[in-house]
Amino acid sequence: MTELKPRRSVLYMPGANERALEKAKTIPADALILDLEDAVSPDAKEAARDRVCAAVGNYGSREVTIRVNGLDTEWHDADLRAAAAAGPAAVVVPKVNSAAEVHNIERALELGGAPDHTKIWAMVETPVAMLHAEEIAAASERLTVLVMGTNDLAKELHAEFVPGRGPLLGGLSLCLLAARATGKVILDGVYNDVKDLEGFEAECEQGRQYGFDGKTLIHPAQVEPCNRIFAPSEEEIDRSRRIIEAFEEAQKEGRGVVTVDGRMIENLHVENARRVLALAEAVKS
Repeated sequence: MTELKPRRSVLYMPGANERALEKAKTIPADALILDLEDAVSPDAKEAARDRVCAAVGNYGSREVTIRVNGLDTEWHDADLRAAAAAGPAAVVVPKVNSAAEVHNIERALELGGAPDHTKIWAMVETPVAMLHAEEIAAASERLTVLVMGTNDLAKELHAEFVPGRGPLLGGLSLCLLAARATGKVILDGVYNDVKDLEGFEAECEQGRQYGFDGKTLIHPAQVEPCNRIFAPSEEEIDRSRRIIEAFEEAQKEGRGVVTVDGRMIENLHVENARRVLALAEAVKS
């Protein structure tokens, strides 16, 4: 099985805030998004770009990405050039709506001399993106992650934020299908009320049940519960080990039927068990 990279918690950090960038060194998020877009005012864009690109290498083995400004903004091209030179783990691009836009981003990174390890994370956050999620996800091998932009999606849909996110579930499901069909990672959107940890945990549980690999976050207080919920529990780990052991023993004995805890086990259950154990191992390392 391919080594899994944990992306349970992916924390946005404002690129204009030097103290926040320093604090990020002590926050146990799996990955960071150093943000040049929403968190930075227009008059601070250039200074933030320089600060973020200089900071990329300051977080050890942590996966560090840069969110550039959108394709239709005056800062986008300069952001991509600077990010390509800085060589983060990925460049996060807002409001990607088509495969053609992915190709343009890829060409810009190549022209800017981006190293091979600098991937594209495409934010999908519009009705157009929902309807074209598969072609976006499949557009490039350099594109490895889809990031849900649920705030913008709700705005575009004229939808309300309600518990359970009923108005957004159609779009979330389409993007999940696209990610799994193309072998890409997919991250759930942010939860806006940083004081409502109970509501946040419920949304993490929902995201995990749906199949998201992790969640994007806007506050350090959200990291611990997110890491806990998106990691395999001890019960899951134990059951996964027993499934693999029972299946392998049955194969040795030539038995075609295997049961664990009274449930029949097939290849698909074994594959899932191996994925659980691989993720558990990745989280520990």
